[in-house]
Amino acid sequence: MSNQSQKMKAYWKKNLQTLTILLLIWFLVSFGFGVLLVDPLNTIYLGGYKLGFWFAQQGSIYVFVILIFVYVWRMNKLDKEFDVNED
Repeated sequence: MSNQSQKMKAYWKKNLQTLTILLLIWFLVSFGFGVLLVDPLNTIYLGGYKLGFWFAQQGSIYVFVILIFVYVWRMNKLDKEFDVNED
């Protein structure tokens, strides 16, 4: 197996690790906090709203947008690390 092929396999492995971590965070926030843990979280208030309701309606969207920026930052870092960036 060539060095370039090994390099690309390592790149995709790190890419998939990043995707897996970010998707698990998104699942935890949107489904875990917004659906499964809504009753315990509703005992806490954030800005006058129950925290479980806030996660279901707003929090998961905010986290999703933040995860997009984290993904872009991480992929730019990976691209530079493996010398496949567009610069």
